[in-house]
Amino acid sequence: MESYTITPKVDETQEFIEIANDFSNPLDLVREAISNAYDAKATEIRVIFDVVKQYGESVLKIVLADNGTGMSGDQLQNFFDLGNSTRRGNVEAIGEKGHGTKVYFNSRRIEVRTSTGDNGFLAVMDEPFRKLFDRQIPIVQVTPQSGIPKGTEITIYGYNNNRRDKFTHQILKDYINWFTKHGSIEKHFDTETKEVKLLLQGLGASELEEIDQGHFFPENSKDISRLLDEHMVRAPDHYSKKIIKTGVLKNFPEITYEAIFSLEGKYVRYGYNTMLRRPGYTAPEGAYTIQERYGLWVCKDYMPIQRKNEWITFKGSEYTKFHAFINCQDLRLTANRGSVDNTPTEILQDLKEEVRKIYDGIVKSDEWTSMEWLEEEAQAYQTVEKEKKNFDWRINKVNKSNIAVHKGVTLVEPERESGVFSLFLILSQLEADLFPFYVVDYDTHEGIDVIAKGDKNTPISSAKLFYVEFKRTLSKGFNHSFENIHSIVCWDTGIKHDEVLKDINNEERKMQIISPDSEDDYTRYFLDNPRKAHKIEIFCLNSYLKEKLGLSFNPRTSKSVI
Repeated sequence: MESYTITPKVDETQEFIEIANDFSNPLDLVREAISNAYDAKATEIRVIFDVVKQYGESVLKIVLADNGTGMSGDQLQNFFDLGNSTRRGNVEAIGEKGHGTKVYFNSRRIEVRTSTGDNGFLAVMDEPFRKLFDRQIPIVQVTPQSGIPKGTEITIYGYNNNRRDKFTHQILKDYINWFTKHGSIEKHFDTETKEVKLLLQGLGASELEEIDQGHFFPENSKDISRLLDEHMVRAPDHYSKKIIKTGVLKNFPEITYEAIFSLEGKYVRYGYNTMLRRPGYTAPEGAYTIQERYGLWVCKDYMPIQRKNEWITFKGSEYTKFHAFINCQDLRLTANRGSVDNTPTEILQDLKEEVRKIYDGIVKSDEWTSMEWLEEEAQAYQTVEKEKKNFDWRINKVNKSNIAVHKGVTLVEPERESGVFSLFLILSQLEADLFPFYVVDYDTHEGIDVIAKGDKNTPISSAKLFYVEFKRTLSKGFNHSFENIHSIVCWDTGIKHDEVLKDINNEERKMQIISPDSEDDYTRYFLDNPRKAHKIEIFCLNSYLKEKLGLSFNPRTSKSVI
């Protein structure tokens, strides 16, 4: 048999499907459109999301337009091709792989109107997503047209299977400000950045909004002492300081980087980022926490690609203090621009070391010392203020407490479980036979509170021991097992007669409330299960003490001395 050669082949259809699906975030379409507009030297970009009716169905319509250089016939071919790019080798271009625009294929219809100023084209691709999954390469119908203004307008119908929840105006605006060329960090360095106007209208918005160019960082905060004077305990949350660093990699001196680290308190962030979830604030759909968004972002083309919080984290969450980015143009990205992990390990390691140097320099700097001092001062003030507020609250509570006097001892109506146990102990000393058990151990650390025995004369070693549970208010949410519980002592209960309680093992017991038989008797409460021999008696002190001892708890008066 003679030798022969094999020429590897590519399953074109499958590759189109794989690349189109590789862009897992549907918002990537916006990033790719803006990057292409910047590469085309546009000075104005419009991004419009709308819902239109087609044959009675609501269809997502997206318009991406710019006044850039437009596309020639060859460039239009490359726009639809996979892996072809007229910008390959252009160090100034963002897109060079020929993959990005394939995210548009996840749609029903793509219309491209483009002109270089001389010749214009209308290109239409119908059902690209469906055809790819039918193992067909979608065909583009191209028609030369005159009268098209210089630039490119792309209209996409039925993108992302018409799912529209990710395309509200607020979500799109936030994405543009963080993850696109228009919201890049480039203008914060000594680079020439061309002014570009971007107009956005996302779903839910009634008009176009101009989006500021460049990623936002807050101004440095005021003098530390003034910050403390103005905000007291919240002073650290109003602190902000921006640090900019540039340099080269140790083992690759030809590779440069630019970094910006902004130290920011949470109230500074709340002031400029409406998408941050926080207590007492109704955040828009798509909102996130500080932990989910902030930290260290590794960038290429001055756009965030991947978070690397582990590069600056040793204690757990100190990364949340940083609003930080490091840009390196020599990073190699995955096809969907979602990761820098295609970059040689040696380059990533050097970049990580530069980050560590910047971080170490910050934590040893006057800025970090100032912030730590501010936190310590605020914490000290907070402790004093907290103690003062707690004291005032306690005094107010004392004045409003309900009390009763029995045998010369003032008893206070409990507000917590611990108060119920304290009241029980005092009453047990004053009235030895008030309760049909005696406490031998009390521990609130875990499980049921009290171990008790039935009489005071039998030695503990030979006595039958059982559990007694204490509650401020007995409710349906019983967080223990009924097994081995002899009694429950509570101040009150909202459970009605014949209502059912379940324990953590799903055992059911029915509340039985039995009225007194005589003047010497008292209202009895039991949790009963006919299949169990023992009924769990409940001592509701509010009624039990009134009926057994004639005790009524009433508010303190201005003349009360105890």
